[in-house]
Amino acid sequence: MKIICIGKLKEKYLIEAVEEYRKRLSKYTKLELIELKDEGLVEKKKAIELECEKIEKQISEKDYIITLEIEGKELTSLEFSEKMEKIMIENSNITFIIGGSYGLSEKIKKRAKLHLSFSKMTFPHQLFRVMLLEQIYRAYKIINNEQYHK
Repeated sequence: MKIICIGKLKEKYLIEAVEEYRKRLSKYTKLELIELKDEGLVEKKKAIELECEKIEKQISEKDYIITLEIEGKELTSLEFSEKMEKIMIENSNITFIIGGSYGLSEKIKKRAKLHLSFSKMTFPHQLFRVMLLEQIYRAYKIINNEQYHK
Protein backbone atom coordinates (compact mmCIF):
# COMPACT_ATOMS: atom_id res chain seq x y z
CA MET A 1 0.00 0.00 0.00
CA LYS A 2 1.23 3.44 -0.91
CA ILE A 3 0.22 6.93 0.19
CA ILE A 4 1.47 9.76 -1.99
CA CYS A 5 1.27 13.20 -0.37
CA ILE A 6 2.10 16.63 -1.62
CA GLY A 7 3.90 18.46 1.16
CA LYS A 8 6.07 17.38 4.04
CA LEU A 9 5.05 17.06 7.67
CA LYS A 10 6.61 19.72 9.87
CA GLU A 11 4.81 19.56 13.22
CA LYS A 12 6.29 17.06 15.67
CA TYR A 13 2.90 15.89 16.97
CA LEU A 14 1.71 15.03 13.43
CA ILE A 15 4.96 13.21 12.64
CA GLU A 16 4.53 11.19 15.84
CA ALA A 17 0.90 10.38 14.99
CA VAL A 18 1.87 9.21 11.49
CA GLU A 19 4.62 7.03 12.93
CA GLU A 20 2.21 5.52 15.46
CA TYR A 21 -0.25 4.52 12.72
CA ARG A 22 2.57 3.23 10.51
CA LYS A 23 3.65 1.01 13.39
CA ARG A 24 0.08 -0.23 13.96
CA LEU A 25 -0.44 -0.86 10.23
CA SER A 26 2.80 -2.87 9.93
CA LYS A 27 0.86 -5.83 11.38
CA TYR A 28 -1.41 -5.80 8.30
CA THR A 29 0.42 -4.31 5.35
CA LYS A 30 3.66 -2.89 4.04
CA LEU A 31 3.09 0.85 3.86
CA GLU A 32 5.08 3.21 1.69
CA LEU A 33 4.58 6.89 2.49
CA ILE A 34 5.86 9.18 -0.26
CA GLU A 35 6.13 12.89 0.48
CA LEU A 36 6.58 15.14 -2.55
CA LYS A 37 7.54 18.80 -2.35
CA ASP A 38 4.66 21.19 -2.78
CA GLU A 39 5.04 23.99 -5.29
CA GLY A 40 4.32 26.73 -2.80
CA LEU A 41 3.05 30.07 -3.95
CA VAL A 42 3.33 29.69 -7.72
CA GLU A 43 0.27 30.22 -9.92
CA LYS A 44 -2.44 27.60 -9.21
CA LYS A 45 -2.52 25.96 -12.65
CA LYS A 46 1.28 25.73 -12.78
CA ALA A 47 1.49 24.28 -9.26
CA ILE A 48 -1.09 21.58 -10.05
CA GLU A 49 0.75 20.72 -13.28
CA LEU A 50 4.15 20.45 -11.57
CA GLU A 51 2.72 18.39 -8.71
CA CYS A 52 1.00 16.13 -11.25
CA GLU A 53 4.34 15.38 -12.90
CA LYS A 54 5.84 14.40 -9.54
CA ILE A 55 2.87 12.17 -8.69
CA GLU A 56 2.95 10.44 -12.08
CA LYS A 57 6.56 9.37 -11.44
CA GLN A 58 5.36 7.50 -8.34
CA ILE A 59 2.45 5.53 -9.83
CA SER A 60 2.22 2.67 -12.28
CA GLU A 61 -0.49 1.14 -14.44
CA LYS A 62 -0.93 -1.73 -11.96
CA ASP A 63 -1.80 0.63 -9.08
CA TYR A 64 -5.39 0.86 -7.86
CA ILE A 65 -5.50 4.61 -7.39
CA ILE A 66 -7.71 6.26 -4.78
CA THR A 67 -7.72 10.04 -4.82
CA LEU A 68 -8.78 12.09 -1.83
CA GLU A 69 -11.03 14.90 -3.01
CA ILE A 70 -13.74 17.12 -1.54
CA GLU A 71 -15.91 16.13 -4.54
CA GLY A 72 -15.30 12.41 -3.92
CA LYS A 73 -17.63 9.79 -2.51
CA GLU A 74 -18.26 9.82 1.22
CA LEU A 75 -18.24 6.44 2.97
CA THR A 76 -18.77 5.34 6.54
CA SER A 77 -15.86 3.51 8.18
CA LEU A 78 -17.70 0.21 7.68
CA GLU A 79 -18.35 0.96 3.99
CA PHE A 80 -14.71 1.98 3.57
CA SER A 81 -13.50 -1.29 5.13
CA GLU A 82 -15.82 -3.30 2.84
CA LYS A 83 -14.53 -1.39 -0.19
CA MET A 84 -10.92 -1.92 0.89
CA GLU A 85 -11.50 -5.64 1.36
CA LYS A 86 -12.96 -5.95 -2.17
CA ILE A 87 -10.11 -3.94 -3.68
CA MET A 88 -7.47 -6.04 -1.88
CA ILE A 89 -8.92 -9.23 -3.36
CA GLU A 90 -8.35 -7.90 -6.87
CA ASN A 91 -5.31 -5.66 -6.44
CA SER A 92 -2.65 -5.46 -3.74
CA ASN A 93 -1.17 -2.25 -5.19
CA ILE A 94 -3.46 0.28 -3.53
CA THR A 95 -2.25 3.85 -3.88
CA PHE A 96 -3.86 6.77 -2.09
CA ILE A 97 -3.09 10.27 -3.39
CA ILE A 98 -3.45 13.43 -1.30
CA GLY A 99 -2.93 16.54 -3.41
CA GLY A 100 -1.51 19.89 -2.46
CA SER A 101 -3.32 23.01 -1.33
CA TYR A 102 -4.67 23.60 -4.85
CA GLY A 103 -5.94 20.04 -5.20
CA LEU A 104 -5.20 17.41 -7.83
CA SER A 105 -4.90 17.68 -11.58
CA GLU A 106 -7.69 16.31 -13.77
CA LYS A 107 -5.09 13.98 -15.28
CA ILE A 108 -4.52 12.30 -11.91
CA LYS A 109 -8.24 12.25 -11.09
CA LYS A 110 -8.95 10.45 -14.38
CA ARG A 111 -6.52 7.68 -13.42
CA ALA A 112 -8.29 7.06 -10.12
CA LYS A 113 -10.66 4.14 -9.69
CA LEU A 114 -12.12 5.62 -6.52
CA HIS A 115 -12.58 9.29 -5.66
CA LEU A 116 -12.92 9.46 -1.89
CA SER A 117 -14.00 12.31 0.38
CA PHE A 118 -13.98 12.33 4.16
CA SER A 119 -16.19 15.40 4.33
CA LYS A 120 -17.34 18.49 2.47
CA MET A 121 -15.12 20.39 4.91
CA THR A 122 -11.55 21.33 4.10
CA PHE A 123 -8.81 19.93 6.34
CA PRO A 124 -5.13 20.83 6.57
CA HIS A 125 -3.29 18.35 4.34
CA GLN A 126 -0.89 17.41 7.11
CA LEU A 127 -3.70 16.60 9.55
CA PHE A 128 -5.61 14.76 6.85
CA ARG A 129 -2.70 12.35 6.40
CA VAL A 130 -3.19 11.23 10.01
CA MET A 131 -6.95 10.92 9.48
CA LEU A 132 -6.42 8.74 6.40
CA LEU A 133 -3.97 6.47 8.22
CA GLU A 134 -6.41 6.10 11.10
CA GLN A 135 -9.22 5.10 8.73
CA ILE A 136 -6.99 2.59 6.93
CA TYR A 137 -6.03 1.12 10.31
CA ARG A 138 -9.68 1.02 11.37
CA ALA A 139 -10.55 -0.73 8.08
CA TYR A 140 -7.98 -3.45 8.73
CA LYS A 141 -9.33 -3.95 12.26
CA ILE A 142 -12.89 -4.29 10.88
CA ILE A 143 -11.80 -6.63 8.07
CA ASN A 144 -10.05 -8.87 10.61
CA ASN A 145 -12.98 -8.79 13.07
CA GLU A 146 -10.75 -7.21 15.70
CA GLN A 147 -11.95 -4.92 18.47
CA TYR A 148 -11.35 -1.21 17.97
CA HIS A 149 -12.70 1.65 20.04
CA LYS A 150 -15.70 3.48 18.63
